[in-house]
Amino acid sequence: MALEIKKQERETSQALIYRFSRSVKQSGLLLRARKTRFRQHQKSRQMKKKAALRREELKKEYEKLRKLGKV
Repeated sequence: MALEIKKQERETSQALIYRFSRSVKQSGLLLRARKTRFRQHQKSRQMKKKAALRREELKKEYEKLRKLGKV
């Protein structure tokens, strides 16, 4: 979806920029671009399992250190 803004007769550059930025905001182009740029990809099932196992190992290690009085 392309926006086309043409300078009108006797329109200042500032007015043209204001009109352009307003039309970009209203069109929703920036929102869509940001959503695709910062999109969080879903983790695969294997990666979720791996992360859960790692968290469990860290919890065990933390508990071990806590019992020894090192934390």
